[in-house]
Amino acid sequence: MFDTQYISKTSFMFNFFKKKSEIEKLQVKYHKLLSEAHKLSHTNRTQSDLKMAEADVIGKKIESLATKSS
Repeated sequence: MFDTQYISKTSFMFNFFKKKSEIEKLQVKYHKLLSEAHKLSHTNRTQSDLKMAEADVIGKKIESLATKSS
């Protein structure tokens, strides 16, 4: 009925101009730090722990913003 490729392209075009909220920006950064920490855990444990600590701080910011907005 509908072409799924067309739908995904149009939804991308509309989401492209949508500004991200502060929580969404922090969530992207949080996931990026977790990914980096996981990769570093195989080679450098201290660097991995630092990334996890940074991610933890951002996670707490996300929680505080989420409770304020609710």
